[in-house]
Amino acid sequence: VIPTLQAAGVGVLAPANPLRGITHDADYIASLVSQVPGPVVLVGHSYGGAVITNAGSRADNVRALVYVGAFIPDEGETLQSLAEQATDSQVLPALRPSPYPTPEGAEPDVEFTIDPAAFHDVFCADLPADQAAILAVSQRPLAGFSFGEPTQNPAWKSLPTWAVISPGDIVIGPAGERAMAERAGAAITEVEASHAMMISQPQVIADVILSAVDAVRTMAAAA
Repeated sequence: VIPTLQAAGVGVLAPANPLRGITHDADYIASLVSQVPGPVVLVGHSYGGAVITNAGSRADNVRALVYVGAFIPDEGETLQSLAEQATDSQVLPALRPSPYPTPEGAEPDVEFTIDPAAFHDVFCADLPADQAAILAVSQRPLAGFSFGEPTQNPAWKSLPTWAVISPGDIVIGPAGERAMAERAGAAITEVEASHAMMISQPQVIADVILSAVDAVRTMAAAA
């Protein structure tokens, strides 16, 4: 997606999401975004959707949100509660926990990855097997603490929002993915793809992001 955006003259920053918890990660992303001059369109994939939902209301220069096969939680919702409602998701049985060191005095925690043996089928069935094998062993784990943290002041309630969803996304689940996007009042684009839609359908994703960028530029010009 990045080369297409850069070719269109859009400034791009792709920071590493810490994956240590929604509050921590949202604060980190909001701090980074606040240091970017000018308006920002925040784009989040999967768990990153929960992060931008929280970070978008913590940085004054965020003007729009784009969700790519992503969670779009409402006030007080947790990833755990959303996952329990997702009857058409197939990711929970494939998750594998591992303990990791936490700071002294903090509660012990585990982090989760997708079982490499199930990764291709669950996460990226529309990618070649050799590419899926590389992605499977380069996963960055998500702290278990992230699943129980409630969203606060969701940014989509005050910012224009776009969402890309897929009937083939069995990580979040097609029904939940659509329901969250509709609830957020997002401009929805549906594409036939796996959860790794930004890799298998990069032009579709880039086009949606460019639509959000164009809308933000138009709003700035009219202000």
